[in-house]
Amino acid sequence: MLMLKSKQMKQRSTTPVSISKAKRAFLLVASALVAISSTAVIAQTANADQFDEKIAALQKQIDGYNSQASELAGKRQTLENELAKLNNQKAQIQAQIDLYAAKAKKLASQIKKSELEISQNKDALGSIMTDIALDEDISTIEMLASSKNISDFLDKQTYQATVQQNLTDTITRINDLKKKLEKQKKSVDRILAEQKLARDALAEKEAAKNQLIAKTRGEESAFQKLSAKAEAQQLELQKQQQAAIEAAIRAAGGGGASFLAGDPNHGGYPWESGCYVDANAYSNTTDPLGYGCRQCVSYTAWKVGQRTGNFPRYWGNANMWPGSARASGYSTGSTPRANSVGVISAGYYGHTVWVNSVNGDGTVNISQYNYYNAGGPGWGHYSEMRVPAWTYDTYIYF
Repeated sequence: MLMLKSKQMKQRSTTPVSISKAKRAFLLVASALVAISSTAVIAQTANADQFDEKIAALQKQIDGYNSQASELAGKRQTLENELAKLNNQKAQIQAQIDLYAAKAKKLASQIKKSELEISQNKDALGSIMTDIALDEDISTIEMLASSKNISDFLDKQTYQATVQQNLTDTITRINDLKKKLEKQKKSVDRILAEQKLARDALAEKEAAKNQLIAKTRGEESAFQKLSAKAEAQQLELQKQQQAAIEAAIRAAGGGGASFLAGDPNHGGYPWESGCYVDANAYSNTTDPLGYGCRQCVSYTAWKVGQRTGNFPRYWGNANMWPGSARASGYSTGSTPRANSVGVISAGYYGHTVWVNSVNGDGTVNISQYNYYNAGGPGWGHYSEMRVPAWTYDTYIYF
C-alpha cells in the first residue's frame, strides 16, 4: 500500500480494495437482485471514498508540520554551531586569562622578593652607617695611632666608603627593578581585566544562545507532536476507509473475500530482509526499482519482472499503474486473466495485486503485499485472497 516517508508520492503508493463503478452498473442491468446488491456496493464504496479527501487534508497538514519542524531543526543546528564557536572563543580567552594570571602571580612574587631585598640592604646600610658614625667619634689622630701604618689607615677609610657606595648602588638597582616589575604587573592586570570582561561578554552571548536553542527545540518538538497527532488521525481514517472498502467487497461478492493459506515463499519476493513498514504504513527503505519495500506496487513490479524479465522501474502509486503500463506498451482491460495485475484506482493511492488464477465462479485468487492486518498485524505483510473479480476496475496484461 505505501512507501518511504521522505518521498511522499513514492512512499505511500497504495490504498486497499475498491469496486469499479462500470461493473456495478453492469450488475444493475443483470438482475433485480444483483441490482439491489450493487446499489449496496455503491453506497459502501461512496462511504469508503469519503475518507480520501480527509486523508489528503491530513497529509497536507503533516507535510506542513514536518516542514516547519525541519526548518526549526536547521535553525537550531545553526545556533548550536554558533554556540560551539562561542565556546571555543571562550576557551581560548580563558587560556589567556590563566596565562596572564600566572604572569601576574609571578610578578607579584618578584616584587615581594625585591621589597625584601631592599629592606635587607637598607638594614645592612644602616648598620654600616652606624659603624661609620661610631668611627667618626674617634679622632683622626686616634685612628691613625691605632693603625699599624699609614696604608692601614687609608684602607679602613676606603673600605667604609666602598661598602657604603655598594649598598647604596644595590638599593638603587633593586628599587629600579621593583618599579619595572610594578609597571609590568600593572600592564598584565589591565590585560587580565580586559580578558575577563571579554569572557563575561561571551558568557552572556552563550546564555542567550542556549535560551534561544531551548526555545527553538521546544517549538520543533511542538510541531513534531502536531505531525504525530495528524499521522495518528490519518491512520485512523485509513483504517476506517479499509473497513468500508472491505464491507463493499463483502456486499459485492455475496460473502466477500476470503483469505487463503498462501505461498510460504511469498511469491518469491526478495526484498523483505531489513525492510519494515511502520504503524503509519510507511516503508523504511526503497527496493532496487524505486518503490517502498513490502508495498503492494513493489511486489507486483517484482512479479511482472519475474514473468517477463522486464522489471518496471517506478510507475508511481498504484492508481497510476494503468496509465504507466499503457505508456510502456502493455494493454489493459476489465476482464481478469491469470498472471495479470489487478488495480483498484479508488482511494488516495489505490492498490495493486497479482492475479494467480481466475475461478469459474466469478472470483480470482490474488497475492499481494500491504493489505491491512492480512498476513500479520498492521501493514507490510504478504497475503493471498479469493476475491470477486469485479473488485478490480482495471487489469494490466503481461
